[in-house]
Amino acid sequence: MTTPVAVTGLGMVTPAGEDADTTWSAVCQGVGTAAPDPALTGLPVGFSCRVPLSSEALDRRVGRTAWRMSRDAKLAVLAAREAVHDAGLDPRTWNGARVAVVIGCGLGAGTVREEQARRLEELGADMVSALTIPQIIPNMAVGEVSIDLGARGPSLAPSTACASGATAVAVARDLLVSGQCDVAVAGGTEATISRLVTTGFWRLGALSRRAGPVTEASRPFAADRDGFVMGEGAGVLVLERVEHAAARGARSRARLVGCGSTTDAYHPTAPDPGADGAESALRTALAQAGLAPHDVDHVNAHGTSTPLNDAREAALIARVLPHRPSVTAPKGVLGHGLGAAGAVEAALTVLAVEHRTAPPIANLSAPAPEFDIDCVTKRPRRQDIRVAVSHSFGFGGHNVVLALVRAS
Repeated sequence: MTTPVAVTGLGMVTPAGEDADTTWSAVCQGVGTAAPDPALTGLPVGFSCRVPLSSEALDRRVGRTAWRMSRDAKLAVLAAREAVHDAGLDPRTWNGARVAVVIGCGLGAGTVREEQARRLEELGADMVSALTIPQIIPNMAVGEVSIDLGARGPSLAPSTACASGATAVAVARDLLVSGQCDVAVAGGTEATISRLVTTGFWRLGALSRRAGPVTEASRPFAADRDGFVMGEGAGVLVLERVEHAAARGARSRARLVGCGSTTDAYHPTAPDPGADGAESALRTALAQAGLAPHDVDHVNAHGTSTPLNDAREAALIARVLPHRPSVTAPKGVLGHGLGAAGAVEAALTVLAVEHRTAPPIANLSAPAPEFDIDCVTKRPRRQDIRVAVSHSFGFGGHNVVLALVRAS
């Protein structure tokens, strides 16, 4: 068994809300947040799930350093501040040299790249922002969070596509267990709903083009699912060794007891249809925790609403967890937050364990008939969730599974 770590703080900024509590409430209501997006006008897909904060409002909340940050960094800073406050920690008094920050990011500041490329072509080199490189490098979100918190321990930026946020949590766990830090601020961020990136995903056939109300476009595990909806946001968890949290009298919201990470080595973008790598990640996470598959009460599925991913994942759950634990998939509400998704969904899984509630999958009345899994539909389900797993899968064949248990 691997040493468990305590989750002592949560922070989220998502299309469903500006903080963790608001996001959790909206996810439990099970209503999609997709809306027409003026920035995507004229493209084959013209809707997305955006954080409900204008650029001006976001800058006001971040404060005096906002001018130098890209949107993904700003979202990460806000989520990290909330998580640290929730953990009862004060960056003004902690030993920053013993605090690690690990923030995953899949694509980074796509809008910055596009805008500065436009300025170069239309206005000339002198009109390209001097902040272009600091804003587009994928490690700058973790850099800005470290600066904001005065955290001087390890600072890492894993990039495993849509598994980046979950990878960050797993890496942070390893830093704690190895003794390299006492507190780890870990999560993921993404804000790349741009015309080029959206078109790129459309060309891959990954995005929903569903006719009708766009709020119903993201529908994980439905028979008529046709792709995901672009999303954005940030999710951050504060992790500590159990004894460290207990020594300072901190509340433990849940415990992270296992992390499994594998690679399909199959195809750049398509998942391995046999799901062997994903199964290995799931079994590894459980084995680290000293748990068996039949111990799992709840699954936070990656559930992208794409035909291939959902079919593979449903088959994986049915094969490894045939006792039919409850299954939820937050992307029905939030869209696909890409590099942020794994961390946001890890935080939501903590809340599911803590509140003993499995949120419903938005826009789903019943799973496709070929899927032998117990999807939560229509309303939240009260459930004694003691053990939960959260799945994250990404382009490149990345598979990450986090195992979480009740704190007491």
